[in-house]
Amino acid sequence: MNVGASKPSRSPSAILFDLDGTLIDSAPDIAAAVNELLAGRDLPPLSVDQVKAMIGGGVRKLVERAFAASGSPLAGSAIEEANRVMAPIYRRHLTGLTRLMPAVREVLTHFHLNGTAMGVATNKPQLATREILLHFHLTEYLGAIVGGDAVTHLKPAPDALLLALAQLGVEPTDALMVGDSSGDVGAARAAGMPVVLLRGGYTQIPVEELGADLVCDSLLDLPSAMQRLRAAA
Repeated sequence: MNVGASKPSRSPSAILFDLDGTLIDSAPDIAAAVNELLAGRDLPPLSVDQVKAMIGGGVRKLVERAFAASGSPLAGSAIEEANRVMAPIYRRHLTGLTRLMPAVREVLTHFHLNGTAMGVATNKPQLATREILLHFHLTEYLGAIVGGDAVTHLKPAPDALLLALAQLGVEPTDALMVGDSSGDVGAARAAGMPVVLLRGGYTQIPVEELGADLVCDSLLDLPSAMQRLRAAA
């Protein structure tokens, strides 16, 4: 446990969730989009595991990493052009192969019934994020949905978290960030929030090494993790 000044002294009144690797397993859809993009340049496909290692930092960074992994790295305006080509392809691959992570609906229902405000803060584009959440009927639980193109700086900057909290009317010290990657930790720290990470997400670095306040095996462990955070405050 990384004990810091951002620990809550009581249960937080709001929880912000990352999306990819936290609420949804979207790697197969993202891989399908990447491979459609690469096929348009006569480049070989990448595996889902390869693409999973590239997730984080937004679509532009995904495109850059994919072409580098294919042996045809891009630079400058070529990245921007590939990103423009990727945009409609990405939108065609949002929910076909994507699935909810374990226990998502049960846990969101639990916190909703307990009166905890919830939101999503992700680097995924806003419209794509909303379409996915609508597809899985999760929007009814969420008072704020902030995508990466709704803010100036992507995570690990705190912009998305701070905007989501402003929409919920909650101060950072009275909220918790739940994610799966170093970007989530960095954003939470910059916003002045405690952060819990989940195993099984899209980080290539072991979650125990990312500096979160607590690490959970799944979302089902989140209520007890919050109790532990409160006890350690």
